[in-house]
Amino acid sequence: MAAGEPDEGSGGGGGRGRGRGPGGGGTRIGDVTGSAVVIGSNNQVSNTAGNTGGPAAEDEVHERLLLAVQQLRDDLGRLVETPEITALRDELDDTEGEIRRTGQADPVRFARLRQLLQDAATGIGALASGVAVGQALAALGG
Repeated sequence: MAAGEPDEGSGGGGGRGRGRGPGGGGTRIGDVTGSAVVIGSNNQVSNTAGNTGGPAAEDEVHERLLLAVQQLRDDLGRLVETPEITALRDELDDTEGEIRRTGQADPVRFARLRQLLQDAATGIGALASGVAVGQALAALGG
């Protein structure tokens, strides 16, 4: 059997009714992580996931922080630029980089980020993403 060809008992591809299930389709897909899947003929798939290298967030709490940091940074582009907003955006960039490189962020960074959130509170007060970053920091004890 050549690479990419279905095994006779798999039910994948070529021919109808050869699978193991009652409908003939015996294909089973377990957990798929960090991948892209396409089903059917003449389809194309493109996997452009956000993590482009380095370790993923070390745990679920850091993953939530990473997602909240990305959202807030994107939302800051909608606000009028102030020194507080610029400082917050720079710290968000650094925080995202650290989580992507190491899987976590240093607690000292949490304190700095919390202070910058407070400094920029007037500008980000209406952004739900600002609240999400604060909640993620609180969950990490920051």
